[in-house]
Order: sequence, then structure tokens, then C-alpha cells
Amino acid sequence: MTKRALKRQLREGAFDAGQFSGDDKIRRLPVSHGWSPLASNDERDQGYLKTIKAKSDGQQQLLDAIDAKNLVMALGPAGTGKTYLAIAKAVEALESGAVGRIVLSRPAVEAGESIGFLPGDAEDKLAPYLRPLYDALSDRLSMKRVRALMAEGAIEIAPVGFMRGRTLNNAFVVIDEAQNCTYVQLKMLLTRLGWHSTMVVTGDPNQSDLIPELSGLAPVSAKLEAVSNIAVVRLAERDIVRHPLVAEMLGVL
Repeated sequence: MTKRALKRQLREGAFDAGQFSGDDKIRRLPVSHGWSPLASNDERDQGYLKTIKAKSDGQQQLLDAIDAKNLVMALGPAGTGKTYLAIAKAVEALESGAVGRIVLSRPAVEAGESIGFLPGDAEDKLAPYLRPLYDALSDRLSMKRVRALMAEGAIEIAPVGFMRGRTLNNAFVVIDEAQNCTYVQLKMLLTRLGWHSTMVVTGDPNQSDLIPELSGLAPVSAKLEAVSNIAVVRLAERDIVRHPLVAEMLGVL
């Protein structure tokens, strides 16, 4: 039988399986149904959840502190997994039903240069500043799931300026890039903590985009370290899990 005839028989459904009897390596492909790469990807959802494992003693200390305390300050250099671990624990708490929502916040501060006017509404203008939080969320949940949870209010991402006057009950709150908050801003954020809630504040005091005297992370964490019900976890260069050059650079810069 010619190759053309075989193709026609496969396309039209006429197929004699007997000619391949005894050969377990040959399977007929479904021609009338099944998944097609041309179908909409919205019909398929990613159903994975990576297991979080600490890669250093400092990271394990941070995970244990989040489980034990309602307020955790995570300080350390870039690449130590502060934001990722905090958001991973937030997703874990939401999925298990321990909290009813996730609130993620970070200051809308430009990193040393002005990016000028941004078009769109308030959400469009703030999107570049909040992008790292979306990236961490999408690594724990599929984007379809993230959009669904945001639509129903189970996940909220907001800049620091929108947090004044709120009480965050039954929530897992992550304050990212806290080194770019002033002392007054951090005091306001920390006092948003409500009942049955957990708050994790992350930042690197040595990488503030504010004038050094304006950053409130270092003095606030130093004062809260004396409070027994608050955990202040200080990560170091040995806890960096990015490229090894990051730890080497931070050691000399």
C-alpha cells in the first residue's frame, strides 16, 4: 500500500489494525477528537503547586518564623528569596483556607530614574511597579487562577499609598521592598494588621531608592526586634540562591 493511500485511510477513518498485530509500539492516533494545539489555552489550566523547601538555614528560619508569628520582618540582600518565600506561604495559607485573602503591597518608587508619564488608568500606571509581585504569584499559581482570584477579591495587589485607614482581617499581608518606605509609612502599614492575619515585611536596608536618612526599615526593625511576639529574620550573603556571582558582587560592592 502506498504512502498516499495510508494517509487517506488514516484521515477518513478506514484503518486495518490487523496489519500491525503483534507490534506493541504502534498506536493509532485519534483523528476525530482529542486535544489540538490550535484550541484555546483558556480551556486548560495549570494544575501544579511546587513544594517549598528551604535552601539555607536562613530561609528555614524565615519559614519557621512565618508559621509561628503573626508579624515577621525579613531583611536581607537581593536574591535570598524573601519575597518569593513570603508569597509562597501566602498562597499556601489561602489554598488551605487558613486566610480568606492575600494582600500584596509595595511602594511605587522609581529605581533611581524617572520613567515619565505612563498612559492608562491607575491600574495601568501602577502595573510596572507591581510587576515583581505578579511574577512571584504566577510562579505559584497559573495566570488564569491568579486572574480569577483577583477578580473575586481573594488576591489584592495595591501600592502603599492605598493602604491608609484599612484594617486587614483574615488576610495574609506581604509588604515588599519595605526599604523604600519611610518610618511613618511603615508605622502605618504595620498597624493595618487585623484579627486572624499574618504580615510579612521584606526588604534590604542596603538597597534603598530613597535618601538613606528617609528609609525607615532599619530603625523600625531594630525597635521591633525587642518585641517577643514579632520575628525579625536577618538573611545574609550565604542565603543567596540566585547566580553565585550575586553573592560575590554584594561582597565587594
